[in-house]
Amino acid sequence: MSYKAKIKVTLRQSILDVQGKAVDHALKNLGYASVASARIGKYIEVSINEAERGDAERICCEICEKLLSNPVMENYFFELESEPVN
Repeated sequence: MSYKAKIKVTLRQSILDVQGKAVDHALKNLGYASVASARIGKYIEVSINEAERGDAERICCEICEKLLSNPVMENYFFELESEPVN
């Protein structure tokens, strides 16, 4: 079975998001005064071929912790979707 992992990586709330601040400032300069704040993150899609959903979740956690995020500064969240077999 194949699963699609939809992964979001964001800076922890305690970490200053310089890019987010720049976007927030630019939006206000463009007249979007109602925008309260902006934060920048990453979105990654990964296809995982595993028979069991639990194994796909474990692999997704491992690649997030080892490669896709910096656990000191970032949080990650993911959801798995079953991909249709072609």
